[in-house]
Amino acid sequence: MESALHHLSIYQAHKLLKEGQTTSVELTEAVLRQIEKVEGLVKAYITITPELALKQARLADEKILRHRKAGESFSPLLGIPISIKDIICTEGIRTTCASRILENFFPPYDATVVEKLKEAGAVIVGKTNLDEFAMGSSTENSAFFPTRNPWDLERVPGGSSGGSAAAVAAGECLGSLGTDTGGSVRQPAAFCGVTGLKPSYGRVSRYGLVAFASSLDQIGPITKDVTDAALLLSVIAGHDPKDSTSVDYPVPDYLKALVPEVKGVRVGVPKEYFIEGMEEGVEKAIREAIDCLEELGAEVVEISLPHTKYALPTYYLIAPAEASANLARYDGVKYGLYIPASELWEEYRLTRGNGFGPEVKRRIMLGTYALSAGYYDAYYLKAQKVRTLIKKDFDEAFEKVDVIVAPTSPTVAFKLGEKVEDPLKMYLSDVFTIPVNLAGICAISIPCGFSEGLPVGLQVMGPAFGEEKILRVAYAYEQATQWHLKRPPL
Repeated sequence: MESALHHLSIYQAHKLLKEGQTTSVELTEAVLRQIEKVEGLVKAYITITPELALKQARLADEKILRHRKAGESFSPLLGIPISIKDIICTEGIRTTCASRILENFFPPYDATVVEKLKEAGAVIVGKTNLDEFAMGSSTENSAFFPTRNPWDLERVPGGSSGGSAAAVAAGECLGSLGTDTGGSVRQPAAFCGVTGLKPSYGRVSRYGLVAFASSLDQIGPITKDVTDAALLLSVIAGHDPKDSTSVDYPVPDYLKALVPEVKGVRVGVPKEYFIEGMEEGVEKAIREAIDCLEELGAEVVEISLPHTKYALPTYYLIAPAEASANLARYDGVKYGLYIPASELWEEYRLTRGNGFGPEVKRRIMLGTYALSAGYYDAYYLKAQKVRTLIKKDFDEAFEKVDVIVAPTSPTVAFKLGEKVEDPLKMYLSDVFTIPVNLAGICAISIPCGFSEGLPVGLQVMGPAFGEEKILRVAYAYEQATQWHLKRPPL
């Protein structure tokens, strides 16, 4: 029993803790053993915190014992080993954003989501690797090392939350928090054969999330199945006065949405998401998943999202423009890397030149150009207008259908190094995920099959604050299939 503890879902582990069949210390030790065993191959973590984890696990066990004696229920996260993407601030634990510029940064406070995890009694096992400042689709842009896909160590785990997705798939934690600016939770979840949920913009506090593109970033769960995604979302969702973009809107009980039944649910299939260049095996798996939903009683409707083709260029103007403004704070003056020089401008040049990697520099330059006088109207302003049209497409579609289903990515995980020299090719990995962030809506990626022996992800999109709808459809599909139970042969 104990050897398989690290492969349990959060929900299963909670049940065993409740029944006294295992302890948080046993769970945490099983996860730490798995990290020791496979981390050398996968490289999912930047920082591992075994002492802290075991201390939190011992405290959790004391609380569980008290609750059990009093016959009380307790938080489903109490005593559960979780990892956190290394772009979310953790008090006293190094937070690097996978960048040399923050290599030795120890935040003096916790992000709101981390506070909420701690209040729920979660055990933090470490901080996971990512593309530097979340800029990338493969986790190859980390300043430290690339993470590898547990299904095939020669391939990428996706990005930018590649470390989180790989850690969940490899049993190096029971769940993880990632961030999604243009698909960074969903695409790695698809590549690693796990579940990744991007909440609606404003549903989860961004306080303590190191900003990349403030109008697009969202924190979301990466888990082994849909139930766990609902559990984690329930804990981290909600209004936060410390984040002016967080919405004061009641948080429903997401577990109640998990009914294995979609009779009468209208499912839209956008014709623009089945494009040339999509891998045959991916299309086949997605079509079969849509057929499965139809067999379960869903009503499948073909829809159109006509401005989809403009999403990629729109995103690559808005996101770098916001990044250029957000990353201006790394100047070596207040915190982070500092390289002294004889004059201030030289200090800036040396600090930023040595501190940022090539992809981050590329995006800062793109963004600064788009925001510069004379180009602002032609690029940034126009991109914001197109963004409104993309949002309008979704608003109109959701008047006709309850959810929209599509592939998460046009391909399965590609080989390490395959797209590094061609940024445009790399950017195309996010062609199906980016529109969701531009529109501020919610979406989930769940495993729906394999192509060439690698996982394929099905994306279910819902209206803003329609998380219950996407969870219901994702859960019904998951319960009717076995894909979420497959484990990589590590």
